Amino acid sequence: MRRIVLWGVLFVVIVGVTAGVTALLVNIMERKREAEEATRRLIEIAKTEPDPAVWGQNWPRQYAGYLRTQESKERTKYGGSVPYQKLDENPRLKRLFAGNPFSVDYKEERGHWWSLVDVKETKREPKAGTCMTCKSGNVSQFLEEAGSPAQFYATPFAQWAAKAQHGISCVDCHDAKTMNLRISRPAFLEAMQRRGIDISKATRQEMRTFVCAQCHVEYYFRGEGKYLVFPWDKGFTIDDIERFYDEYGFKDFVHAESGAPIIKIQHPEFELFTTGIHYQAGVSCADCHMPYKREGAIKISDHWVRSPLFNIAGSCLTCHRASEQELRERVERIQDRTYKLMVRAEEAIIAAIDAIKAAKEAGASDEALHEARLLHRRAQMRWDFISAENSMGFHSPQEAARILAEAIDYARQAELAAMRAWPARPTQ
Repeated sequence: MRRIVLWGVLFVVIVGVTAGVTALLVNIMERKREAEEATRRLIEIAKTEPDPAVWGQNWPRQYAGYLRTQESKERTKYGGSVPYQKLDENPRLKRLFAGNPFSVDYKEERGHWWSLVDVKETKREPKAGTCMTCKSGNVSQFLEEAGSPAQFYATPFAQWAAKAQHGISCVDCHDAKTMNLRISRPAFLEAMQRRGIDISKATRQEMRTFVCAQCHVEYYFRGEGKYLVFPWDKGFTIDDIERFYDEYGFKDFVHAESGAPIIKIQHPEFELFTTGIHYQAGVSCADCHMPYKREGAIKISDHWVRSPLFNIAGSCLTCHRASEQELRERVERIQDRTYKLMVRAEEAIIAAIDAIKAAKEAGASDEALHEARLLHRRAQMRWDFISAENSMGFHSPQEAARILAEAIDYARQAELAAMRAWPARPTQ
């Protein structure tokens, strides 16, 4: 009887093991099939193909994520993709940018899908051909058509806008044959070459930041042809960029109230990020804004490019051992501090503008106001470096605080310099 029981138990064990091994083999075969299907190409993609839907025939998972960048209904505390008018929420901006098109229209940016629509619809005029550089997947075609970056930049914006059909697309970041990450914008390559950096030797992890740094940067238009240049010759910090602009003698506009030669900073996410702890630890932009995810046997980057605060589990918890709520609170504490400093900087700069304006109306000469205007320039450049950057200081909290502290200091120095510039009152 005991032997029969043992044989019965053994039979059950064998059946169970066989079933388990069979299920495992079936699962492995299914995962292999999924992996093969994920890498199987249905069509060949032209090297400058701008239409993401064409790329989507080969890579439907990534395309599905990209399509979600059309969504524009979510806001974080200090950002998101809802295109609200910043001038309405913060009227100080109208005075800070007096004399510049940003005093007319300054909307929160939407996702990559909207880039072409948004640049066409903005009320900020005039627009140069250079403005198309980071707004359309058609740019690779346009560069070939133009024959050179200089000719592309010099071509009127309206001419490119009439031909452009797609926003930021797959071709802007990927090689159509290999799907390797690639640099498609000349200005980034030129800036890195001037710094002695060979992009061809970059690691894949570095490229997961560099492809973003083609556009999420500070830049200026040089000369009558509006040639696009990244001001990195001396380094990536605001101090390095300021020295570059000062030596070149560049200004974006003359402030309508103070008469100061002002630099309008443009979304310097990459530059601020390079001073932060995440960059120093080897984290890339894509690790947080396009985190890896699994779909069956397939591991892909999430192409729904957005704030990590909408996907803390996928973006942050892969490295940090804390709850989603705790991490959100950490981020917002940093951003709250940055925002408070930013408001104080705005108030200080406006006080400086008022002081310069009052001194001018009292008869102060341009020579007497020279120092105050230069201090206004230095203050506003630093404030705008953080204001225009899209992380509200999170990309580098300590650096953001340092920059805003200097902005406040320079603004108050400008206010005092303007007071000293008042004409001497005649003695009785």
